Amino acid sequence: MQKKEESAVIGQNKRFVAKKKKLFVAKHLSEKMEKIKMGQEKEIIVTWSRASTIIPSMVGHTIGIHNGKEHIPVYITDSMIGYKLGEFAPTRFSGIDAINDNDKKSVMKNQKK
Repeated sequence: MQKKEESAVIGQNKRFVAKKKKLFVAKHLSEKMEKIKMGQEKEIIVTWSRASTIIPSMVGHTIGIHNGKEHIPVYITDSMIGYKLGEFAPTRFSGIDAINDNDKKSVMKNQKK
């Protein structure tokens, strides 16, 4: 996609950001996108490149973004253009604190409850 076509698809604010800084897309990710465009089947594109920017040619594809443990499938839409892939696959989750059985204080806390 050329610059004129790309800027027509991107909104005005996104166009300003795209002109201001150079967009990074990992080479292996763009090669995978081209291979899938040639074929008729839609498949999940697996990537570890969280730093890659979402460009208009990615819209409509499902990309498996690595969060450090597993690949999270994310369907790319128009509103995601200009953002980084890593923004859609969180790496940290807030949950119940892990209880250490060897730690005497944590065992005592659980018995009091």
